[in-house]
Amino acid sequence: MTQTSQDLPRHHSFDNQFKARLLAGEAQIGLWLSIPSAFTAEICATAGFDWLLLDGEHTPNDLQTTLSQLQAIGAYPQTQAISRPPIGDSVIIKQLLDIGVQTLLVPMVDTADQAAELVRATRYPPHGIRGVGYGTARVSRWDLRTDYTKLANDEVCLLVQAETQTAMDNLDSICAVDGVDGVFLGPSDLAAAYGHLGNPSHPDVQAVIENGIATILKHGKAPGILTPDETLARHYLSLGAKFVAVGLEARVLARGVRELRQRFTSV
Repeated sequence: MTQTSQDLPRHHSFDNQFKARLLAGEAQIGLWLSIPSAFTAEICATAGFDWLLLDGEHTPNDLQTTLSQLQAIGAYPQTQAISRPPIGDSVIIKQLLDIGVQTLLVPMVDTADQAAELVRATRYPPHGIRGVGYGTARVSRWDLRTDYTKLANDEVCLLVQAETQTAMDNLDSICAVDGVDGVFLGPSDLAAAYGHLGNPSHPDVQAVIENGIATILKHGKAPGILTPDETLARHYLSLGAKFVAVGLEARVLARGVRELRQRFTSV
């Protein structure tokens, strides 16, 4: 008897739950993953974060390590994986979508034209330019999921990063692009862009971020941000941020082992 997508185990959901929660206006708490390891990704998935960011921009993550992390996180359906490619390249985006990435966070998007091209890269024709290879791809469970082509365009969630003065100047037009689901404000890059490198807590940077959150919300899109500062994280949530990463797993590990060693310095 031929198995269909309806016969798959119930814990395998092909709906993009992260996107559904954004559309419902729910705030989601995430964790940044920069260690290119499925083992550590699975450890982090046991914590029950709403989402885990698989960083391919500032880490050694590649397509193969991202795939292994997706497979590890997939065993924990309460947690959704988001992939950040090193650049908004249509070929890389196609590969990530084909291995099963549903939500993309694309760095350094400065203009509405860039955002529109990214939307096209995530959609099949006639609405976009995504290459068609689902029959041999993990995303369709190698053709087991017979409804994939009907739902694929709607299933993708596209988040773009505003990290420069140019992006902030163009934020209204970026947010107005149909198909952009959310805008992530990069605090470290914005701090550098506004003359406060290494100090994202500077009042000038915070004013830019707060105005950015308000602008994104005005357009009915979801604002997102990363901060390990719990007070700031709660502040951004109170302003209406909808996807907030509250830590980085490498930093949590580094701090934990150093603090543990420090407690035994007299031995």
